[in-house]
Amino acid sequence: DYVVVKMIPDNRLPPRHLHAVHTAKTFAVIKWESPYDSPDQDMLYAVAVKDLVRKTDKIYKVKSRNSTVEYTIKKLEPGGKYHVIVQLGNMSKESSMKINTVPLSAPDALKIITENDHILLFWKSLALKESNFNESRGYEIHMFDSLMNITAYLGNTTENFFKVSNLKIGHNYSFTVQARCLVGGQMCGEPATLLYDELGTGTDSSATKAGRGTDVAAIVVPVLFLLLVALAIGFVVLYMRHRRLQNSFTAFANSHYSSRLGSAIFSSGDDLGDEDDEAPMITGFSDDVPMVIA
Repeated sequence: DYVVVKMIPDNRLPPRHLHAVHTAKTFAVIKWESPYDSPDQDMLYAVAVKDLVRKTDKIYKVKSRNSTVEYTIKKLEPGGKYHVIVQLGNMSKESSMKINTVPLSAPDALKIITENDHILLFWKSLALKESNFNESRGYEIHMFDSLMNITAYLGNTTENFFKVSNLKIGHNYSFTVQARCLVGGQMCGEPATLLYDELGTGTDSSATKAGRGTDVAAIVVPVLFLLLVALAIGFVVLYMRHRRLQNSFTAFANSHYSSRLGSAIFSSGDDLGDEDDEAPMITGFSDDVPMVIA
């Protein structure tokens, strides 16, 4: 024996398994299931979005007969914090969750130029890669002194550079540049960080080790190559000079070889190298011998 029982749907139950599927800078995709399986009619949901930073509320209505409902919340702000509540339109029990949107990216190509008594921070405009960023919002700059273990707020600017003065010798600093924070510093962009050592050289913290290794290799390898080339050329030149001197000496010795004596005869003075080595030397003339000139 058996009996079939059909349960009466309870519209006072809350939506089930509310969660975020995807969160971006200006929108979020949420998903939930109906209070009971296989609804036999359209169900009206109320989606309330509370901005925890600006203290504002928005309510959206969603109608669906599906057991699983997916909805996209639009017109959010980068780096914002929101409280989302989903319930049936008859104000039944609710399901809630919190969402944090993705903040604006960090500025690219943060660099330092050292002047006589100050430094200049430079970076690329965020508007080049962030369509949601307006230059009028500006940037804010912070500085961390590792020796004093102090973080200081230096100010903000709508330009793409910032002047920093009164740096102390022997101190190491870290500078951060980010999209200016809104509403009491709660909605900020991601910071770009740059290290500045006591010698006045700025290096990007994300690529310090790799950059130094690459710079050293780029200098050492060409220098070693040039030294090897110069050394090889020097050996070739010395070898050629040695061969030339050896050949010259051999030719010189052969030209002064005496077959009668069986050895080479060398003389000093200006007559070195004369061909007629065996000719008698003229010792002089006597006063009583007439000189005949032909």
